[in-house]
Amino acid sequence: MLFLIILLIIICIALALFVLIQNPKGGGLAAGASGGSNMFGVQRTGDVLEKGTWILLALIVVVTLSITTVAKSGGTSTGDSKIQEQLDKTVTPSPIGNKGTQAPAPAPVKPVK
Repeated sequence: MLFLIILLIIICIALALFVLIQNPKGGGLAAGASGGSNMFGVQRTGDVLEKGTWILLALIVVVTLSITTVAKSGGTSTGDSKIQEQLDKTVTPSPIGNKGTQAPAPAPVKPVK
């Protein structure tokens, strides 16, 4: 599961870079790197960046759903965490309240003179 989380972070950073490189008018950082080449010009760079953005977005969805599936199935390799064990031990209060279920407090003890 840790691998999937690290993979998700890497994909998110790559997606952010892809979005920042793009320029809606076709210029931006992609235009400066291509020079005057017709083989990989501004239009083609825009297409590649746009397709890459959609592919990274689809990967984010797939990896996120994978993380959710693994987490719900309890696929942790280290077993239950200490926090989960502590939560399992704690008693949850009644949503109605404990007004009539608790015993009254004992009367104070009077000191002997």
